[in-house]
Amino acid sequence: MFTGIVEGVGKVAKITKSTKNRSAVQMTVNLGKHTKGLKIGQSVALNGVCLTVTKLSKPNCVFEMIEETTKKTDLGNLKPGSIVNIERSLKAGDRLEGHFVLGHVDGVGIIKKILKKPKEVQVWFEIPKNLTKYVVKKGSIAVDGISLTVVDVKKNLASVCLIPHTIEVTNFQTKKIGDKLNIETDILGKYILK
Repeated sequence: MFTGIVEGVGKVAKITKSTKNRSAVQMTVNLGKHTKGLKIGQSVALNGVCLTVTKLSKPNCVFEMIEETTKKTDLGNLKPGSIVNIERSLKAGDRLEGHFVLGHVDGVGIIKKILKKPKEVQVWFEIPKNLTKYVVKKGSIAVDGISLTVVDVKKNLASVCLIPHTIEVTNFQTKKIGDKLNIETDILGKYILK
C-alpha cells in the first residue's frame, strides 16, 4: 500500500526481455538514494504502479513486468532515460499524508491541456470512459502515483493543480500535452459505488 506522496524520481536505465518468462519484461531503474534499506521482494511504486524488486545492485533496481502491466499502464511505453516517480511502500506507523493508493492502476489518461499560473500548474487530462463515474470534484485521485485532488470534471476530462514543489520532485517536470498518465481512482469511491 502507498499514499501517493512521491519521494523523488528515478531514471530508467535498461529494458530487456525476461530470461525466465518470454512475455515478461525486465526494467532496470536507477533509484539513487531510494535503494537505501530496500530488499529483494519488497514493493516500490513506479509512476503509481506497484512493482516487486527482483534484483538489486545499488543504485539500480530490477523490476519484472508481466504483459498485463505493460499493456494496462504507461510502463510499456517507457524507454531508457525515461523519468519515473518513486514511492516506497507504506510501513506500519508511518504518517498517512496523501490517500490510500494501492498501486493497481485503473487506466491510462492523456494530458490534453497544461495551464501555467503564477503559483500552480493546472493539468487537464482525458480519463478512460469506464473510470469517469469514480472521478468526482474535490475527490482524491492518483496520477502517475501522485496523490492529488480533482479540481474539476467535464465529461471524460478532469483537472488537477500542482504546486511548484510537486512539479520539482516528480516526473511532471518533463510532462507535456499528449503524454500518458497512469490513473488510479480512489478505492473508497469504488467500494461505495459497488
